[in-house]
Amino acid sequence: MITQYAMMRVTNSLGFNSPFSSAIKRRDCELDCRKRPFVIARPFLTASALAALLFTLHPSAAAQVVTAPTTEIGRSRDASIDEYRQHLTQLTTLIQACAKARDTKTCDPTLVGLDDRVPTSPASNADRRLIRYGWLRILFSKAQDPDAPPPKPADPKTAAGEDNSLPPSPTTTQLLQAAHVRLADDLAQTSSPNSAAPQYSQQRDQMKQVLAGRDFRNLEAPTARDSMLEKLGNWLNSLFESAARVGARAAWIGRLIVWGFFVAVCIGLIWALIQLERRWRIRLIPESSGPAPGSASARDWQLWLEDARRAAAAGNWREAIHFLYWASISRLESRRLWPADRARTPREYLALVASEDPRRPGLATLTSSFERIWYGGRTAAESDYRKAEQLATFLISGGSSSGGAA
Repeated sequence: MITQYAMMRVTNSLGFNSPFSSAIKRRDCELDCRKRPFVIARPFLTASALAALLFTLHPSAAAQVVTAPTTEIGRSRDASIDEYRQHLTQLTTLIQACAKARDTKTCDPTLVGLDDRVPTSPASNADRRLIRYGWLRILFSKAQDPDAPPPKPADPKTAAGEDNSLPPSPTTTQLLQAAHVRLADDLAQTSSPNSAAPQYSQQRDQMKQVLAGRDFRNLEAPTARDSMLEKLGNWLNSLFESAARVGARAAWIGRLIVWGFFVAVCIGLIWALIQLERRWRIRLIPESSGPAPGSASARDWQLWLEDARRAAAAGNWREAIHFLYWASISRLESRRLWPADRARTPREYLALVASEDPRRPGLATLTSSFERIWYGGRTAAESDYRKAEQLATFLISGGSSSGGAA
């Protein structure tokens, strides 16, 4: 096989056209392709070996390369005012060269360089302003092509209905000229001294005079209540806006949200009114009006209490419980728990006390004991008086519910 291949090579080298020429070419291509990876990889392997050798021989130099400080941040760099001026001068020269040549070499966008981060003041810790040159890179890439030919004048008949108020688009040459003017203005601004900030003293005096007028005397800072109401209003506005956006896609969802909100508000108002009605079921009487004649509060509750103690000292427990009950009613009535009325029964007094009032259980127990002994004819004992006295003391002092239960 090798001998046959050698003979074919000799025949082909002498210039004879043989049917084996194509086979020889394919064989050469296969051998070349097999050798090519080793040929390509050999320089890279050599370079890697040399780099490793240099790193082992000079580790300090490698460390210096790795830890070298840099001021570049992404596509920008920290530049001083002088460096910023030099960069603007270089860009001006590049624009002039690009405008003359208009080729890929002089109009290369990479020649623009990085963006500059320039300090806003001479202080060492001054803030920096980012100057971007992306617009100039785009202009350079566009300047590599010649200007487009001017548009042909339109036919008056066909252009009658078109809007010709817009100016024509500037050409690339005009944009390069405008860029040159812009960079020249920026360079002139860097050379001019920083002007002092205006004081606006005259305007400040005029503003003080206006605020001292009669229309602004009652101005006050917004309170916490005003801030909460403003936040509530903003939340309601955002809620209705979102409902409107949802309603644009599905009308029934928006209506459901709006009507659900109104139903919730109505339920809350009804619940609040019920609570107010339970607490203030009976309208309070003004302090200036005295008790009605013949009512329980027409006689001071201390007098009722003294009569009860005198009757208890005499052993008249029935009368003593009777006086304790009316001493309690007089005390509660004097506290404006209900309006004075001489025609009420003990059960009607009890009905005027709210169910959540902590005094209601004690008054109910005292009322039941009073009715059984005074109206029911039950014989009263000293133990009945002691229990009634304890309940009356709780009602008169306005104690807690635990005292009433005792």
